[in-house]
Amino acid sequence: MPVPEGLDAARVAEVLVEKRGVEPGRRGSGYRVGDRCVLTAAHVVAGPVASVRVRVRFDADLPGEWSADARVVLLARAADVALLEIVGSTPPGPALEPPRYTVVPDADVVLPVSAMGFPRFKLRDDHMRLLDDGAPSQYRDSCHVSGTVSVLSNRREGTLELAVFAPRADPEPGRSPWEGMSGAVVWSGGAVIGVVSSHHRSDGLGRLAASRVEHWYDVLSSAELERLHQEAGLPWRDGLGSAADPEGVAAPASLAGLPSDLPLRELIELVDALVEIPSLRDAGGLGLVLTSISAEIAANRPRDARLKMDIYGIVRTCLRYPGTLDQLLEAVRLLEGKSSEMARVDREAAQLAKQHC
Repeated sequence: MPVPEGLDAARVAEVLVEKRGVEPGRRGSGYRVGDRCVLTAAHVVAGPVASVRVRVRFDADLPGEWSADARVVLLARAADVALLEIVGSTPPGPALEPPRYTVVPDADVVLPVSAMGFPRFKLRDDHMRLLDDGAPSQYRDSCHVSGTVSVLSNRREGTLELAVFAPRADPEPGRSPWEGMSGAVVWSGGAVIGVVSSHHRSDGLGRLAASRVEHWYDVLSSAELERLHQEAGLPWRDGLGSAADPEGVAAPASLAGLPSDLPLRELIELVDALVEIPSLRDAGGLGLVLTSISAEIAANRPRDARLKMDIYGIVRTCLRYPGTLDQLLEAVRLLEGKSSEMARVDREAAQLAKQHC
């Protein structure tokens, strides 16, 4: 079976830690890296075994929801990573293959990244489920973050610095709105490059730190690495690939093979990502992009005063002229440069290429 590429939402875990006694519990995030194994952050599940109960939940409030008890089988504090073993039965289905792991180059590189978890700022009122006093219950929704990693940040700490969209508000200065995101697996180029470990308040709301895969080999014992190899699919050090090509830039996906009649529902995520590009939000920037690609696109595209509809028309026109959608995205990259918005565009393009090319 081929190694899976990229984040699978059905494998993203809510990690629920109950503390026996009066001490409050904790929440975190994780990822199912095998049939019975969940990768998360060590500090989420740390504590005496007798005083901690761990549960993992998947696809909450969705048709495929399921949960199970789990036990800690690896607690690697030096790298802030842990492995949980699911206790009891798991849903039927084919065996799960572990993800691919890569390292980031120690160079002047900015890479697109994504992660999915359950931070505190995604707390929602559930008016369909009321408490005994009539007040709504609460739940945490998922947060799929996209952003970039500037590789040379946090070298002394040995972590990755993720630049992501910041929460709009910080209502409790004494608590981070990112609480609960720890343990979320960080992806770049379809592979795991780290695990979210902390939010340094001094870095601002738009920065997270993640334990980096290549650092694990330096600080973990041979027994810990053996366990990660056997149960989480972590390769031996000499078997790791790089998250970037030799020039230090992740290769963009080609969309030359997309069908010309692709429906709106398949294109909407890419269109939404392009709408968020700052340099495309004014006529001058959009015009500059169009003049740098095939003249047929500008001549034949439908025009609309609404930016989203205008960009949708451009994308649909590009699909009729093979290769021009790649030209469009490359022109946007040159104009926009490295940014979290551009990283999102590249990620959506990669998803389209994976599904249709």
